[in-house]
This record gives sequence, structure tokens and C-alpha cells, in this order.
Amino acid sequence: MTAAGAGRKIPREGAVTDRQPEASQKFAVLCDIVRAQHFAWRRAVEEACPSVDPSAVVLRMWRLTGEQTGRAYLRRIDRSRPLGPQLARSIAWSSQCMGEDAAFEPGASDEEGLVRHRSCPWDAWHGRHALREECRRGCDEWFRATCAVVGAETGTDVRFETLESLPEGGASCLRRITSAPR
Repeated sequence: MTAAGAGRKIPREGAVTDRQPEASQKFAVLCDIVRAQHFAWRRAVEEACPSVDPSAVVLRMWRLTGEQTGRAYLRRIDRSRPLGPQLARSIAWSSQCMGEDAAFEPGASDEEGLVRHRSCPWDAWHGRHALREECRRGCDEWFRATCAVVGAETGTDVRFETLESLPEGGASCLRRITSAPR
């Protein structure tokens, strides 16, 4: 032990300490807390409202979240440029912010962009709770609502297509986002 550390106890592995974690560690824990909370409220719906289909509530939550996300993305969109790639870039960026392994990929045309999630903690959480079938449906609902809000506000036909899905055994979740004038 160095002189600076003399007299200090070294905590055993995994012990809670007074040392503050790095911001990235804090954020990773926060993201896991949010995901855990999602499954806690889903279970609460099952227990408190047994006549209600929890999957329907989950889809409604993702739809509402997608609508809010679409409105947030509108503040960053340049309406003079194709929306498909801009929306795909925004989704990849926000996914990365939440700890997901996501990337933007150019599409086959100027009006198209791809979002690839090479891995996603939501997939693992859904698997842990034996709800993998809800993972893609929830994401698709979020994409649908996000695209609908952006399309309606810009007068553009914005669509997405799921080309591959981790919960269904794919190597990634891959979605194509396209835009065309109405």
C-alpha cells in the first residue's frame, strides 16, 4: 500500500464504496433501472388488472412513446433534405445514447436509411422475462408511431420496414426507413 493509501481499507470485490462511479457507469445503471421499471409496471398491470391484456397496454405505451419521440425528432429535422436518412440517423443516435449497439447505414436511395441494432439490452430483458414476442412488436409500434408523427407533420409519407429481428433469431434488428412526398 502506498503512503497515500495507508490506513485505508480496500473494499472487497463488489462491495459498495463511498467512491463515486464514473458518469458512464451511472448512466448504464440508470438505463437498467428504466428497463427494470418497464417490466415491473407490466407485472403490476397483470396483478392489479387481471381482465386487461398487458401486451395491449405495452403496445399502447410504445405508441405513446413513439409519438413523443417523433415530436422531439421534428425539432432536429431539416425539411429541405430527405427524411428517411435523417430519421434513421436520429434513431441510431438516440439508441446509442441509451446504451444500445445501434448504427445508421445508408439505404439504396437518397430517401432511405437503415437502422441496425447489433445487440440490444431490451432483447435480453425480454428474454429474461419470457416475453421475447413482445420485444419486436413493441419496437415496431414505436417505429410506426414515430414515423407517423414525422410524416403527418411534414406532409411526407414516412414508412419503416423490419428486415431482421434479434428476438426472432436474426443477427441484428434491421429496419429500413423511407420517405416520399405525399
